[in-house]
Amino acid sequence: MSVPTLPPRFDEWQIELHGRRVIYRVAGSGPPVVLIHGMLNSSSHWRSVALNLASDYTVIAPDLIGHGDSAAPRGDYSLGAHASSIRDLLAAMGIDRASIVGHSLGGGVAMQFFYQFPQRTERLVLISSGGLGHEVSPMLRTAALPGISALLSLIINPRLLGTLMDTGRRLRQREIRLGVYMQALARALRPLENADARQAFLQTLRAVIDVHGQRVSATDRLYLLESMPTMIVWGERDNTIPLMHGREAHEAIPHSHFQTLPHAAHFPHLEDPDALSEVLREFIQGTRPGRIDDADWGAVLSRHSPPRRIGDAAA
Repeated sequence: MSVPTLPPRFDEWQIELHGRRVIYRVAGSGPPVVLIHGMLNSSSHWRSVALNLASDYTVIAPDLIGHGDSAAPRGDYSLGAHASSIRDLLAAMGIDRASIVGHSLGGGVAMQFFYQFPQRTERLVLISSGGLGHEVSPMLRTAALPGISALLSLIINPRLLGTLMDTGRRLRQREIRLGVYMQALARALRPLENADARQAFLQTLRAVIDVHGQRVSATDRLYLLESMPTMIVWGERDNTIPLMHGREAHEAIPHSHFQTLPHAAHFPHLEDPDALSEVLREFIQGTRPGRIDDADWGAVLSRHSPPRRIGDAAA
């Protein structure tokens, strides 16, 4: 008698942190890998990548506060606040150190996680990451305009989202890539039917983007990654954040790895999850976990920015 094959699992869990609901998904077993989603995404968008990696790793994908099904309280939606929430989630799960992977906004959160908690970081992977340059798509700059909240409340409704999802499904059946985007957009916008979720989205957006472009830049401290295994991955057709941001960051980060995906634009985990999973696995398997202690961190800072007495500078 044949044994039935169980479907792969990407289980959803809930925990309360500081009185707020945090949703996260877990797959597999082995060394921990954290997948951090981007703006208007959630942990569910990592499903294909998580299940691909689950044979070798414990994959943890949180819904950032104000995203997916996590709580959307009135509060702090800065990159640092998101990074601290991930630190607290991992600590509650008993995970001391992990490889940190971030996409788009999640790349900025991943870099902030490293800067705040280098002792907890084993590797860093930035996928079409924010925070590496000024330029960003006009759509995101427009979303930062005053009054956009009222507009969102008018246009986001079940009928529109249903139409987006159905149209995306039909396009995907015809193997038209636009269908992936439309379905992803519908899934991402659905939580914004809730007024609290809309405000959380706008607070997160405005923490990093204004009408002129990206407000937050990590380019002045990329040198801190010199002893941390780092990989940068970019879709070659990305029109949301320019590919040149990834190339320039690669040049600025000593010993970093750089990989482009020819069949992907801004959402490699949705557009080409198999290729993304392959480069992630190769990078993790091919590098030793980084380990940075407090003394190491101080040594890097002192080497690049040695303290100097003001009197000596005047002389």
